Amino acid sequence: MSDNGKTSVWQGFKAFLMRGNVVDLAVAVVIGAAFTNIVNAVVKGVINPLVGAFGTKNLDSYSSCLKGPCEGTGDTATGVTIMWGSVLGATLQFVITAAVVYFLMVLPMAKYLARVEARRKAKEGTQEVVEISELEVLKEIRDTLVAQRGQGQGER
Repeated sequence: MSDNGKTSVWQGFKAFLMRGNVVDLAVAVVIGAAFTNIVNAVVKGVINPLVGAFGTKNLDSYSSCLKGPCEGTGDTATGVTIMWGSVLGATLQFVITAAVVYFLMVLPMAKYLARVEARRKAKEGTQEVVEISELEVLKEIRDTLVAQRGQGQGER
């Protein structure tokens, strides 16, 4: 491979990395990973004890036996067991994550962007009114000048 080929590959890679969406995605992944720890802590520290008030604290222990006898865990398990508690726990984590992301990030950002857009439209509307009124003033000046010329020619 020629030196020119290496340079173009390097330049392409650099251009790829410098695109805004790649950096935004990297930031989102890092924040998402950190945020997952918070959600897991909420589920383990708050949700599981609330569920534990009615049963066991560990959602993973909720299961149903389809074909018995359902005994043991892991490789030594017998029967067919559906572990619906772990699905419920994962679903709760997803719903909590989605709710927090929506209410703490998406909704405030949407409101902010709507306010910015409303200000921009109001500013554009004001500029249009100013432009229209300036046009009307110029028309009035023109009409006045035409009327003065007409009077001046009538006196001659």
